[in-house]
Amino acid sequence: MWTSVIAVIGTLAGALASGLLQHRAVRTERTDARAEQLRRDRMNAVTALAVAVSDHRRAMWEVKDAELTGADERRVIELRDESHRTRSAVTDPAVRLRLLVADAAVREAAAEAVQATYRIREAEDLAALQASRRAALEAHDTFVNQAGAFLLLA
Repeated sequence: MWTSVIAVIGTLAGALASGLLQHRAVRTERTDARAEQLRRDRMNAVTALAVAVSDHRRAMWEVKDAELTGADERRVIELRDESHRTRSAVTDPAVRLRLLVADAAVREAAAEAVQATYRIREAEDLAALQASRRAALEAHDTFVNQAGAFLLLA
């Protein structure tokens, strides 16, 4: 009789231990999947912002170059319209990055990349235009490097 009781208790204990281990494995798998999805979302936000800032930097340079070199007014208006489109394209990835990345250094580098690009419009001559473009490129590269370092550690 004691043998049967011990066998039943052993079976129940084994089933309980197996169930607990399975639950823990599923929970760990779910946590890993969430972490991987967050990493992908962060990578996508960084990439999207880098692309949007690059596109806007190019558009800003083109419109400012056209203004400073006396291009046809119609051409300047077309380029300005394009720069408005590229500027609005910066908003979505910038917001996603701020929502997904809490790291202050990455957020500051992203903000500076965006602001340095916006400052291109302040150039008053071709030399200032080139200098502001270089500054925007450097800010962009700093952002990408900072975000890359963060993503490797996250």
